Amino acid sequence: MRWLHGVRKALPSECNKEYGDVKMTDSEFSMIICGVGGQGIVLLSNVIGDACASSGLKVVTGEQHGLSQRSGSVSIHLRIGAEMRSPLIPVGMAEAILSLESLETLRYIEYLKEDGIVLMNSRVMHPISDTDRLLKEKKGVYFGTDEVIRRFRSLTKNILLLDALSVAEKAGNPLAENIVMLGAISVLERFPVEIGAIEQSIAKLVPEKSKEANLKAFKLGARASYDRFCAELKCRSIEPS
Repeated sequence: MRWLHGVRKALPSECNKEYGDVKMTDSEFSMIICGVGGQGIVLLSNVIGDACASSGLKVVTGEQHGLSQRSGSVSIHLRIGAEMRSPLIPVGMAEAILSLESLETLRYIEYLKEDGIVLMNSRVMHPISDTDRLLKEKKGVYFGTDEVIRRFRSLTKNILLLDALSVAEKAGNPLAENIVMLGAISVLERFPVEIGAIEQSIAKLVPEKSKEANLKAFKLGARASYDRFCAELKCRSIEPS
């Protein structure tokens, strides 16, 4: 598959540490956001970028997407708080992978640093090529979420599998899986953007008719992550459920 590349840069800021050829601040946070076309990954990235801007944080992103608008692989490299030559994250330096589709997560395993964080939606969207192959071979099984998790276990124990669709439906908008997953990562102290700033950006960027449901999806995603993840990782305080 041919890839298209797009890069968006914010204003530069001062930095005080170097890591190889990449300058880093103490608060740098790099993560991969991935999934397939049509899942709202670009909106998710735009919300984070807007929240960073309103918080005075520098953010740099690099986007990769397939030529197919829907169901094609989509990923965004997002880096907060650093001055660097490239928006693309070096191998082994991503603090987190935020994935809206389980199988896509595995494409980016080499980017995750040891003891990094994997936040993964349980949704699985098997490529048509897999279905076609299995029908022709009359044997074998689909590659599943359990196998994805097993492969990541060699790198980190910090893996959260979340049924974002069920949470989004509970919020009243089944299309808000992306916002649910954004809520899930927002509670982590290692993520440098405050919850309040993200909520303001959601309210600013989503359509007016879906604003209430999206904000609810964000809160429910944060709660789900807090309840299941924060016994092991440091988390921000959130409103009682």
